[in-house]
Amino acid sequence: MIESSIPPIHQLIPHQAPMILVDRLIDVGDEHIDTQVDIQSNNLFFDQQSQTVPAYVGIEFMAQSIAAWSGYQAWKQGATPSIGFLLGSRRYHSQQAHFPLHTTLDIHAEKVMENNGMAVFQCEIKYQGESVASAQLNAFVPSKTQLHEMLGQPAISDTK
Repeated sequence: MIESSIPPIHQLIPHQAPMILVDRLIDVGDEHIDTQVDIQSNNLFFDQQSQTVPAYVGIEFMAQSIAAWSGYQAWKQGATPSIGFLLGSRRYHSQQAHFPLHTTLDIHAEKVMENNGMAVFQCEIKYQGESVASAQLNAFVPSKTQLHEMLGQPAISDTK
C-alpha cells in the first residue's frame, strides 16, 4: 500500500510530458512496484486508425514503472529521481498485438537483482487480472560521477 505522502508518479519519473506514459502508482516497496496505465487517445503512441496502442509499447510501460520504483527509492533517501537507462529486455512476450482504447493495464515489476546501479526486473502486464505481456528488463542507474563521465562533463563528487 502506498503512503499518502509519496509524490505523484510523474514526480518520481525523470520524464516530461508527453513521454510520461504510466498513470498511477498503486503499490511500491523495496523489491516491487505496481502501476497502472490507461489506454487513451492522448497517449503518444496511440494509433487513431486502429484505436489502439501497439503492444510493443508495453516494454516502455514496464520501463517507466521501474523508473518510478527507482524514483521512489531516491525519494525515500531525500534525493530526486535519477536518469536511468533501459539496457535491454529478455523474452518480451505479448498475448496481443495491441492494447485497445479505454482499457486499464496493471503493470507489476519485481526486482530480481541489483548491484552497483545495474538491476534486473521481472515484469508483467495484466488486463482484468489476466497476463497479457511479460518480460525481464535490465536497467542501469549511473551515479552522478558516472553520468557526468558518460556526458563528457567535469567530474563531481557523488556525495553532493
